Amino acid sequence: MNRMRTKRLAANTVTSGTSTDLAMAEQPVSASKEERRPSFFQTMMVLFKARVVSLLVLSAVGGAFLGANGWPGWDVLGLTILTGWLAASGSSALNQYIERKTDAQMSRTVHRPLIDGSIRNPKWVPWVALAMIVVPVAWTATFNVALAFWLAAGAFIYVVIYTIWLKPRTPVNIVIGGAAGSAAVLAGAAAAGMWNQPGAIVLALLVFLWTPTHFWSLAIVYRNDYAKGGMPMLPVIIPPRKAAFWVLLHTMGTALAAVVLALDPALGLIYLIPVAIVTIDMLVRNVRLTRVPTGKNARSLFMASNFYLMIVLVMICVNAAIPI
Repeated sequence: MNRMRTKRLAANTVTSGTSTDLAMAEQPVSASKEERRPSFFQTMMVLFKARVVSLLVLSAVGGAFLGANGWPGWDVLGLTILTGWLAASGSSALNQYIERKTDAQMSRTVHRPLIDGSIRNPKWVPWVALAMIVVPVAWTATFNVALAFWLAAGAFIYVVIYTIWLKPRTPVNIVIGGAAGSAAVLAGAAAAGMWNQPGAIVLALLVFLWTPTHFWSLAIVYRNDYAKGGMPMLPVIIPPRKAAFWVLLHTMGTALAAVVLALDPALGLIYLIPVAIVTIDMLVRNVRLTRVPTGKNARSLFMASNFYLMIVLVMICVNAAIPI
């Protein structure tokens, strides 16, 4: 029923008050681009969502610095990066394998390697992806149960709860799915020996609140595309202006969490000043989107949200290592 409702909405999406740049963002890839074959390295980068995974691994590293109340040590950092990268990459590949039929209907994802023929025989993908999750979980369970738990929790939330259960059924799918990023933070803190450190919990909450801002702003840009794919993302179900308002609520929550995080004893002005600047910038962009809900403004917020989380995490690491 949800898919039928979403497809009916797709016919009305272009004329529902969005500007033409939303439709322009979804033009088919030109024949010349389709003819280009990516390298093996490029194919693997897309299959395992290297850019998304890098932000998740950085979130785990931020959790490790907070869990250690400072420099966690090279051994903890190595453990955090290795296990986090494997589990997140495996989850990402499983996500693409499960959604390959839907991806084939959307211009934003039709270039992915399981769709465009870059991977000729995809049968190996789920097995390799599953091994990338199971191996680090089983290994860390032998000496750090908390780390194993949060690695497994992040993969389970992203693959089972978000990808399989919520994403095709409810417009608030990403709200719960954002907990996968929170699990990455707590995995990093667990690697440092204290997953329940207050600062790490606040950072996990920040990532949880940030996720809808990030994904819903992108969904406003590709509103028609998600409708064609039968995905009931919130910006598909409600008008862009209302969607921008819901994005703003999560942006405000993210900003509040960022301010509260500054109270952590491991942090100080090195963290607070740059984070305050990028927080104000993201709020301004979000307010602009609520006033003029165009694809251009939504894309601007989406790009800013990427930069925002990166600055927060980098400043956490820097300030925790060099407290003032």
